[in-house]
Amino acid sequence: MKAKTLDRKFESGEDISAQLDLSKARRPNQEQRRVNVDFPTWMIERLDREAKRLGVTRQSIIKVWLAERLEHSDSHRAA
Repeated sequence: MKAKTLDRKFESGEDISAQLDLSKARRPNQEQRRVNVDFPTWMIERLDREAKRLGVTRQSIIKVWLAERLEHSDSHRAA
């Protein structure tokens, strides 16, 4: 299928998912890398309590909080 045909189908609202090979699809800047971080016991206990309260995993809350802090840092740097 030519790109113009695919674009036209997409723009008209047709489901084009069957035309796409999503097995190799990647989200830019979203690749995962494993890191190991050692936390004091008190910090892990507090993270676990907060994660349980919010109904998420410890890893999720760490990711969200780090992302928020990094965004905050970026916005202050830009100001």
